[in-house]
Amino acid sequence: MISKIKQNVLVYTLNLLFSFLAWIKSERVFRWVYSWIAFLAERLAKKDYYIERIRWIKGLFDSHHPSMEAVKKILRGTNPHHRKTIIKAFIINQLLVGTNKRKQFEDRKDGFYPPGFFVISPSMKCNLRCYGCYAGSYNHDAELTFEEIDSVLNQAKEMGIHFCVVSGGEPLYHPRIFDIFEKHNDVIFHMYTNGSLINEKTGQRLAEVGNVIPAISIEGYEKETDERRGPGHFRRVMKAMDLLKEAKVLFGFSATLTRHNCDLLNSDEFIDFMLEKGCILGWFFMYVPIGREPNLELMMTPEQRGRQFERLTQLRATKSILLADFWNDGPVVGGCISGGRKYFHVNANGDIEPCVFCHFATHNIRTSSLQDALRAPLLSSIRCQLPSYENLLRPCIIIDKPEISRTVITENNAYFTHEGAEIIYEQLTHEMDEYSKNYGMIADKLWSKYFQKEKSA
Repeated sequence: MISKIKQNVLVYTLNLLFSFLAWIKSERVFRWVYSWIAFLAERLAKKDYYIERIRWIKGLFDSHHPSMEAVKKILRGTNPHHRKTIIKAFIINQLLVGTNKRKQFEDRKDGFYPPGFFVISPSMKCNLRCYGCYAGSYNHDAELTFEEIDSVLNQAKEMGIHFCVVSGGEPLYHPRIFDIFEKHNDVIFHMYTNGSLINEKTGQRLAEVGNVIPAISIEGYEKETDERRGPGHFRRVMKAMDLLKEAKVLFGFSATLTRHNCDLLNSDEFIDFMLEKGCILGWFFMYVPIGREPNLELMMTPEQRGRQFERLTQLRATKSILLADFWNDGPVVGGCISGGRKYFHVNANGDIEPCVFCHFATHNIRTSSLQDALRAPLLSSIRCQLPSYENLLRPCIIIDKPEISRTVITENNAYFTHEGAEIIYEQLTHEMDEYSKNYGMIADKLWSKYFQKEKSA
């Protein structure tokens, strides 16, 4: 067990080394420094899984993987305060010290290991009415108070969670969102925004707080984006990206994959365009028939989803951007991450949902603590049923294992968190079962092709 003094010395040394990396020009010296960082990080981490991850990341550096060029951009192209805050809040507090605190919590609290992060929707106010919005059927007037958000963050930090994803609605509509960012400067916030409220002042404030990484929603180019989000919105997104790039604030894009735009969003041309705009990361979310006016015709076909997995592998091998796929990255995170296994969602009404796409709950922050909700039967039963040894390309309890979500809702007497949330579980059961079956056959072939060989080797 590392003493508190030794831990503080390690943390201080790591912080210095990360800062040193930012201005090193020599490739030889760079490799020497990150090797020392990996060595010290292994000494600080207490969980085998994270030690393995540290070694995996070092291997990516050693092999000159393109994604590591994105890390160099983060270190060298970010304004100094922003870079220093990210190192402290994310790498030190969340990934190293926070990991150990979560392990200590598990040892102390009846064997429960807290999730690594959570999503919170401070407000459901939004100036857009995008078709197919997963959050489009919530009450648009719903909003959490500053005190409620503050309490949730404090509870999370007690469990060792220093990573918070901010969604909505449009987060920048919350009147005190920057007060939250400033007060909790030991937390890293990843904010999903439509970008329309990012102006010169907002960009400067994001640079000043330093602990927020925005992801701006986009559907493709001007035609695709304006078709879903309204005339002129693409130009506003471009302006927001330019402002963030000028302020040297890290940011990325967030794209909803549909049957109609998936090939475009996965093209070399689009990814290169996002790189040119200054994106350091990119998120892909497959459309699922929840939220505003569920539409099965928007959903990617099973064949398209299979191609998406292979295409993402190609992009990661060739592009200097950090790409993530909420549905197809099951093998990366060990399966479905919902139910508090790795994350949960607090919506703008205070309901504690298993996932941002699972709109049902049994607990609310206004009447329960996070710990009570995470230990309660609903989330516990989800965690117990999540596939962790089968085909991890089929992780989701909504569209890959729909019987799990339907069962936990019924057995735990869960309530739906907005009108229409029940449609996918009650009216589209046949369609979801059929989708699961058809995609399952494709996913099983991909699993055998890419992962069974690894196991046998």
